[in-house]
Amino acid sequence: MELDLSARKVLVGGGSRGIGLGIARFFAEAGCEVAIAARGQADLESARRALGGAVRIFTTDLADAESCAGLIADLGQAWGRLDSLITCAGSGASVPPGQETAAEWQRVLRVNLFTATTLIAAATPLLARSAPASIVCISSICGVEALGAPVTYSAAKAALLMAVKGLSTPLAGQGIRINAVSPGNIMFPGGTWARKLAENPQAVQAMLDAKVPQRRFGAPEDIAKAVAFLASSHAGFITGANLVVDGGQSGCF
Repeated sequence: MELDLSARKVLVGGGSRGIGLGIARFFAEAGCEVAIAARGQADLESARRALGGAVRIFTTDLADAESCAGLIADLGQAWGRLDSLITCAGSGASVPPGQETAAEWQRVLRVNLFTATTLIAAATPLLARSAPASIVCISSICGVEALGAPVTYSAAKAALLMAVKGLSTPLAGQGIRINAVSPGNIMFPGGTWARKLAENPQAVQAMLDAKVPQRRFGAPEDIAKAVAFLASSHAGFITGANLVVDGGQSGCF
């Protein structure tokens, strides 16, 4: 099945590393014009080099409305439209369950929820110019099941899934579909699992054997393929949905 993504204009929020970078690479290799936005200028420059320079980069605080408005204004001037928005900014780092503070709740919600909802609000008018257009939000299986992850992170990702469901109706009236992808354990250089694997490969393999039916990690490309499908016209009758990509892990609970 050919997704025919060529010539689409795609923005990946949080696309400078990890899963986001894998998604940006997939769309770029499919012939799309790609822009990535993140806070870290150094990571953005590294991502542009990794993608061969064929990408626009924007230093943006994705949880800040003014910063997102500036990003979308720049893209509107450069492209005139936006076909697909991927929201991928986030971090699972937080305090152990039971040690949450008000400040930590605010911080984690900002990183994992507001980076998506703020960017979506800013980008909606530009996406509507391309109708039919699409949004795909990267959540987590930790927002689907209680897996022992930090409560703040799990709650933020669950809230993101509900935002996707709730926004699907008003966005449909503007010709925009919105869906989510919830990854399981994904391996990439510099990520948490790469560090844990280097520290204790036996423990990591034991975790995979016990909790993941496929007994392996996923790769950013696995998530990118799911995102590309949901962003494509082949998913034209799918909105408000969540696609879990986790090697069967969440099905064990």
